[in-house]
Amino acid sequence: MTQQPQSLIGMAKIMRLAFTGDNLSELTSELVGRVAASGSDAAALLDLSIVHQLNGQREMALDLQWQALQQQQHYRIKSNPFRPAVRVLAIMGPGEVMANTPIEFLVENCDIALEMLYVGAGLPLVHDIPKHDVAFVAVCESDSNQQLLRQLQAVMSYWPHPHINRPQQIAKLARDGLCDYLSGIDGVEVVTSRRVSRDELREQARMWPDAPSSDSALSDHPATSHAGHAMWLDAPSSAPAWIVRPANSHAGHGLVRIETATELEDYLTVQPEEEFSMAPFIDYRSQQDGLYRKYRVASVSGKAYPAHMALSPRWMVHYLNADMVENADNRAAEAHFMDTFDWEFGARHSAALAAIDARIGLDYYSIDCGETADGRLLVFEIDSGAVVHSMDPVELFPYKQPHMQKLFSAFHGLLKQTAWGKAAAPVSSARRRRMAA
Repeated sequence: MTQQPQSLIGMAKIMRLAFTGDNLSELTSELVGRVAASGSDAAALLDLSIVHQLNGQREMALDLQWQALQQQQHYRIKSNPFRPAVRVLAIMGPGEVMANTPIEFLVENCDIALEMLYVGAGLPLVHDIPKHDVAFVAVCESDSNQQLLRQLQAVMSYWPHPHINRPQQIAKLARDGLCDYLSGIDGVEVVTSRRVSRDELREQARMWPDAPSSDSALSDHPATSHAGHAMWLDAPSSAPAWIVRPANSHAGHGLVRIETATELEDYLTVQPEEEFSMAPFIDYRSQQDGLYRKYRVASVSGKAYPAHMALSPRWMVHYLNADMVENADNRAAEAHFMDTFDWEFGARHSAALAAIDARIGLDYYSIDCGETADGRLLVFEIDSGAVVHSMDPVELFPYKQPHMQKLFSAFHGLLKQTAWGKAAAPVSSARRRRMAA
């Protein structure tokens, strides 16, 4: 007998509550009560795992998620429309919030119903595929997901319904291979990250100076070249500074800028991981105001849309640490970026974005990027799992809603066109032909 899906509150609603200042204690009590009252409330366990992740309780969250998935692998969002225009099935894997594309944010409050099917190592094989019109491969690239993506590559080749985002293309988005993947694109510079073990990092530090050079903070970076070609230097001491982070980390976890051997030893004392990503620091401050600008651009069917821009005097720019709420000038700058995207930022980098899209070969993904002093697109990361949302308070960010709705509408159109068998957008078709060649 086919197991009926259980209904989730879902990550989008839970994260929205947290984003607006709710401490989630009332929701936690409700979910704990449901679990206590019924040993088979897998949806409550899965929702509770999201709450614990947002509260920083990773191990407990993953344990609750595993308990839920052992009981149930098919879920639907409680707020789904009664008579949807399209039913989309997100194929997901177990793991942290960023292990899968947060598709819930993209289909909130519309005529599309979202169902989720969890697959992966340790989970029972799925014998009955839930009814749907279009599937969306939500599993994101990571070391732990590479095997699952390989398995899905074979499975999706004979999937009975149309699907979006090919697993083999998602698997190529590893941060430490992106520079080689995008090599040779005019107008693009890619941060040259490579994977090193703990011992390798400590060994390389022996070549580093014991004190930073007096002009290191202002030096141009010597270890990358134009058109995306990277040159790793044998002696790390030739670069003014290096960016180090634990392998597979996101959202700034364990991310530091290091200039000396002493700083590295201090870092390794507090970071227990065995593998790290290491990249030369590139000074991408604006020559006009000295601020760092980090852009997020979403690509839907080959067309680029602005998702957000954060700016800060600090080199490590994340939207949540960039004083966007407190600083009206920052919001005005973001509003200008979004309002003028089609004829300013998007137009400046249109050729570069189109060339990147042809390489990536996905119908939906996002780019985190900046601009170099000489006007090239500086790519930090490309993935299918970045949070693209409309949670910002309208009273402070009124300019964002129209742009996010435009992006969401494009994504809804992608789902509907794929489900109904209509021709995809021209860029996407061309990309598919090139990838098949």
